[in-house]
Amino acid sequence: MTKMKAKARTKAKSSTARIKSAASESLQQGGNIHEKVRDLTLHALTSRRFEPGQIMDVVRAMTEGITLGTAKRGGDTKHALSQAFAGIDEALTKSAEASRLALQELVSKAKDLNDSEVAQVLTHLRRLDDDFLSTVSSAADSAEQKIKTELHDLVSHARHTGTDTGAKVAETLGEFTSRTGSLMLDTAKAGVDTALEMSARFTELAGGILSGMADALQDKSKRARSKWPRFNQHAGTLVRAVTTLRRCVSNEGTSRLRASIASK
Repeated sequence: MTKMKAKARTKAKSSTARIKSAASESLQQGGNIHEKVRDLTLHALTSRRFEPGQIMDVVRAMTEGITLGTAKRGGDTKHALSQAFAGIDEALTKSAEASRLALQELVSKAKDLNDSEVAQVLTHLRRLDDDFLSTVSSAADSAEQKIKTELHDLVSHARHTGTDTGAKVAETLGEFTSRTGSLMLDTAKAGVDTALEMSARFTELAGGILSGMADALQDKSKRARSKWPRFNQHAGTLVRAVTTLRRCVSNEGTSRLRASIASK
């Protein structure tokens, strides 16, 4: 048992290191940072169990990698961090949406579903936005001062104006609050066996839904990127055609001018 736990910790550390490295590289490469960070975050989330601790581990690793990559890339760090933050936010919004859809599915197919089972999930979901912002803020503490300050400013602004993740969480809580009776969700009433059963059913279903969302977004991104080479090819053809036309017009004008001078 001890060896199995040690292997699990080693695997988790290795996974975290890969996430940080990929996040750092995405910032250094530039391009569409929002999209890159979103896709990386979703990929990391879908490679782990769909539960609060694992989700925040990914957020922390992504944030640490982002700060490292931002420090190496230079340039407009504020814009890069803003785009990266938005990318994580969008990925977590998808996570919250997956939770909502999974709950809808479980509730619709389980007529005798215990309210406390739903409450257990909503309790974790309710903390998602605050945990997200707190984790980003905490992970930023190890960054260099400029990046640390800018990330803290982003978090502070997000707390005042709200995040897309928070909006999706509020929507889901509003939808299921009528079932649980109150936002003061009480999971203590749920038995241990029932809680474990709900956890297994929910995490499997929500994780599968999130994987489908991630695949769809990545396919959409690939299709969008594949259009650019064709666009560039057509643009190049158009430029060459215009250049040729200008030359023809210029040559014709020159010929007419010479003919006019000769006639005089």
